[in-house]
Amino acid sequence: MSVTRDEVLAVLKGIVNPATGTDLIASDTVRALTVEGGKIRFVLEVAPDQGSAMAPVRQAAQAALEQIAGEGNVTVLLTAHSTPKPPDLKAAGRPAQGPQKPDGVGAVIAIASGKGGVGKSTVAANLAVALVAEGKRVGLLDADVYGPSQPRMLGVTGRPASPDGKTILPLRNHGVTLMSIGLMTQEEEAVIWRGPMLIGALQQMLTQVKWGQLDVLLVDLPPGTGDVQLTLTQKTELAGAVVVSTPQDIALLDVRKALNMFEKTGTPVLGMIENMSTFICPHCGGETQLFGHGGARENAERLGIPFLGEIPLDLEIRKAGDGGAPIVVSKADSPEALAFRAIARGLIDEGRV
Repeated sequence: MSVTRDEVLAVLKGIVNPATGTDLIASDTVRALTVEGGKIRFVLEVAPDQGSAMAPVRQAAQAALEQIAGEGNVTVLLTAHSTPKPPDLKAAGRPAQGPQKPDGVGAVIAIASGKGGVGKSTVAANLAVALVAEGKRVGLLDADVYGPSQPRMLGVTGRPASPDGKTILPLRNHGVTLMSIGLMTQEEEAVIWRGPMLIGALQQMLTQVKWGQLDVLLVDLPPGTGDVQLTLTQKTELAGAVVVSTPQDIALLDVRKALNMFEKTGTPVLGMIENMSTFICPHCGGETQLFGHGGARENAERLGIPFLGEIPLDLEIRKAGDGGAPIVVSKADSPEALAFRAIARGLIDEGRV
């Protein structure tokens, strides 16, 4: 069913914001509105004390828009924000209400990196399917909101359903249960959200998604030490974090910042993975260490952190991820796939999963 932006705005102008007495558009409540391919998506951004009062308004807006767009074609997120304050890292891991795990989830493990471009999401996708291959029930939350790549890497298409307007049903492929902002946006569409909106989206994906019974939920974090990382460590009971790095000195410098953040928030670091560890030429078999070699292992040993393993720089890993079937699935007997399987078995043997 074709719907225009003007039609959507007309509907939203007919819904009253109880906090202001004006409509949703006049009260400047609607954010990140997109109308494309018959799909409508936007966020209602309100003050913290308006969150509960606006829940029925969100439902009313979704119901009204589904009248013109069809059921299942409207996604409305509600986020209540306040002016951000500098985080108290020493207290960040101990919020008053205590961190929680999603219902039915045995362990939550963050997959983190100090900087972008080190292959963190590739490692997260392959580690997820490797744990499945080892007999575990696995979920993957793509919390890299600005660059959600897991739908492509796991070959997942379609949109999560919300049968009651409150709970979200995740999608599944290769045995992995997946939720990602990328499933709610077009692949080329930028997510232009401020920090409070990111936090609201993360909390909704953690608490409103029906993950089912899982042994482990992997959380693919954005690079760095920002709002999403702090919110996860504050609000979620984490079994720990796995940190991904290349052997390159500049990457390891940023890794130490990420490790420092986890230390200050009381989050155990389960270990480090060295990605792009070495390159084997497919033609001559010669080995080239493009980014150096062994740097992550040396840093882990120096800091007293477990070293989980090395993943080579290999064209087939990239091609498998781009094709929607991680190499652990597409070439299960390859040395690269077996490297991921070994890391998965190590986490299981240590009782982390």
